Amino acid sequence: MELVSFRTPGLGDQSYLLIHEGKGVLVDPQRDIDRFLDAAAERDVDLRFVLETHLHNDYVSGGPQVARRTGAELVLPAGAAPTYRHTPAFHLEDIKADNLTLRPVHTPGHTPEHTSYVVLIDDEPVAVFSGGSLLVAAAGRPDLLGADRARTLARLQHGSLHRLAGLPRAVELLPTHGEGSFCTTTGAGRFTSTIGDEVDTNPLLGIGDPEAFADRLLAAPMPIPAFYQYMGPANIRGGEPMPPVAVPEIAATALPTDDGTQLLDIRPRPAQAAGLVPGSVGITLTDDFGSWAGWLLPYGTPLVLIAAPDQDVTEAVVQLARIGLDTVRAVHRPAADADLGPGYELLDIDTFRQRLTAPDAQLLDVRMPNERAQASWPGAVERFLADLVTDGIPAALDPQRPVLVACGTGRRAAIAASLLVRAGYRVAVLDGAGVADLVDS
Repeated sequence: MELVSFRTPGLGDQSYLLIHEGKGVLVDPQRDIDRFLDAAAERDVDLRFVLETHLHNDYVSGGPQVARRTGAELVLPAGAAPTYRHTPAFHLEDIKADNLTLRPVHTPGHTPEHTSYVVLIDDEPVAVFSGGSLLVAAAGRPDLLGADRARTLARLQHGSLHRLAGLPRAVELLPTHGEGSFCTTTGAGRFTSTIGDEVDTNPLLGIGDPEAFADRLLAAPMPIPAFYQYMGPANIRGGEPMPPVAVPEIAATALPTDDGTQLLDIRPRPAQAAGLVPGSVGITLTDDFGSWAGWLLPYGTPLVLIAAPDQDVTEAVVQLARIGLDTVRAVHRPAADADLGPGYELLDIDTFRQRLTAPDAQLLDVRMPNERAQASWPGAVERFLADLVTDGIPAALDPQRPVLVACGTGRRAAIAASLLVRAGYRVAVLDGAGVADLVDS
């Protein structure tokens, strides 16, 4: 058996291509399916099955498109009931291909229909694709479908984790969600493990009582990205193919003004700090660019990307398309001598700390509540980055005084800075460090 892993860092997810005797099984693919099909073609694999562990909350699935392109059998949990043709996976009803067996195991908790798949070769279990159920040192969140169902799903997740923990210790654990995913209850560590390692080390498996387990999972829920609400319905319908990744370039004179188009600056942070196109939101193109764009911008808004002269925008278009944002209309590349609007200052930790001592200093902390509980700065105005969009800029911030913005590394602080600059504030960002570093230094 050969296993090819495809990590999608910005989503914190992992897809898999299992190969056995020339037959392939693709598990939880994202919408940009060419990378999976290319890997199968390079290995001369006959792709027989595409497995979905659940209706995903964090991306548009590429499963239906893979099945249409290749003729592979698309398998979804029986309770998912999507609108397109598929094979329903029923609990413990084996799916066979010669000496390769896929055994569905109903593991509700992350979602009601969630199903894991035990892989058996010659009737011996060797691996389990656990999706958003049992994760490495963690478990899938039970609260993504709403607070009213969270406790019921948390209790179900308790039973599901222990069901999987009963597999032989040597069975490989192959979850979809991992480090960096907002679908995990805690900071999941490595992406793969074994059942034995999880039985020995996963703290959640040491909680015997379902109510105590639910208390643990729901004690400090993380925020839910705004775009998640659109992913489940998209995956019930079956998404459209990926849009073209090439977008036309436009001059500054062609930039839209009052038609509802959002200008999205993907340039590196120093370029944004030197000056922003008026009205733009700055989200530097890194692994999590798409997730933050989907979280902070009105879903489905037409977009024009602001890019550096030599910047490849393909990755930006792909990341946006993974979450169903097919609305990139054009790209504009400001010249080096372009007349841009105000930017913001980037400060190292020593200069930032010195600025904090000024009489007119005001600090905005844009970290999540659970981060602030670990370390906080006295007197800081606290508002999570996403809440700057939904709840607005805190009234406690005086627009006549400079705002010092910090987070954990400078990433979210820089995004927040662009929102503040757009509202007319003078801003400085703690770059390359965070509030915890201020507290500890």
